[in-house]
Amino acid sequence: MRNILVTGGTGQLGSELKEIALEYGMYKFLFTDSKMLDITDHIAVKDFISSNSINIIINCAAYTGVDRAEEEFVKADAINHLAVANLAEIAKEQQIKLIHISTDYVFDGTNHKPYVETDVPNPQSVYGKTKLAGEKAIQKINPSHSIIIRTSWVYSSFGNNFVKTMLRLSQEKKELGVISDQVGTPTYAGDLVKTILEILPKLNNDEVEIFHYSNEGVCSWYDFAIGIFEMKGISVTVNPIASWQYPTAAKRPFYSVLNKNKLKDHYDIEIPHWKDSLRSLNVNNSFIFLT
Repeated sequence: MRNILVTGGTGQLGSELKEIALEYGMYKFLFTDSKMLDITDHIAVKDFISSNSINIIINCAAYTGVDRAEEEFVKADAINHLAVANLAEIAKEQQIKLIHISTDYVFDGTNHKPYVETDVPNPQSVYGKTKLAGEKAIQKINPSHSIIIRTSWVYSSFGNNFVKTMLRLSQEKKELGVISDQVGTPTYAGDLVKTILEILPKLNNDEVEIFHYSNEGVCSWYDFAIGIFEMKGISVTVNPIASWQYPTAAKRPFYSVLNKNKLKDHYDIEIPHWKDSLRSLNVNNSFIFLT
């Protein structure tokens, strides 16, 4: 039996992982959140890992308040950078596999073709900068059999996300304005966690590797919203707007499509299109269900 510590266990990825954990009987999953385990505390994490005989860490924990991070650098850096360094140090000491989830926000969004893993990061927000610092910490510490997975536009039936926001707003308003000049790819958290568990037994790298994962396809937030409403037959007028018409504290990348060829080729992974994954999503809340 392999024991897996899942940090950020109540977030979108952690919650999706809980849903399918029973399908993977060869693993025992231990889900933690910030109340159960302070991943910035070296002694606390080391004791938890020792007492539970942890073999693998899947780090889903992150400070994801992109706009709040502009005013909360210390908090964002503690979770996205310092805690990641802490996990990497312990993983190296204990010879534990570490899978860390990062973000498309490490890029500045000025590309005109999908970003590959070797493209030079240039984050434009505190969130992106702290996530990049976490990546660099893992690479410097270099625990063996460990990887970084960058992903984008994550949504789920759990937590707060774009899909649930659009469905809620469609119940409140007959007309919406959605940004059309930011382009990327939605990622269904359920697809990402299944991919993580599929590649987990295949990790055999001496140096930390970076991989990209999102669903297939390309769209703007406007296109994504249209897709959500069309699939449910929801009648709401959606107007495309520019980023300047919806100012935010943090600067978002205008183009953050990720090239997934490295992961697909290395681990023989098939990735579903974002529209197919969206169709299969069940949103568990009081106002609407996707079927």
